[in-house]
Amino acid sequence: MRQVSLKTRVEELIVRVPAGSVTTYGDLAALAGQPRASRIIGGIAHYGDQRLPWHRLVNRFGGLASGFHGGREVQEQILKQEGILSTNHIVDNFEEIRWKPNL
Repeated sequence: MRQVSLKTRVEELIVRVPAGSVTTYGDLAALAGQPRASRIIGGIAHYGDQRLPWHRLVNRFGGLASGFHGGREVQEQILKQEGILSTNHIVDNFEEIRWKPNL
């Protein structure tokens, strides 16, 4: 049986987050089988393939990522294109649009 790296699993999960939704570092960590690895998820996102929808990844309060490439303003604009609005760098209606699949 082939062992899948945490990085690979996280990348597989982030592409499943639908447009118009967001998820958190902790949610991805838990879904990837490493519930205490939210900071590691942040590193994977920051250094990962920039073609993936990392803009849909926010903190546990719905806050935009300070380390997002281009800054929070860029993340905010990309999310806005998907219909996700934010106020003071916090996603509006966070709990309603939060992606938490049952795996």
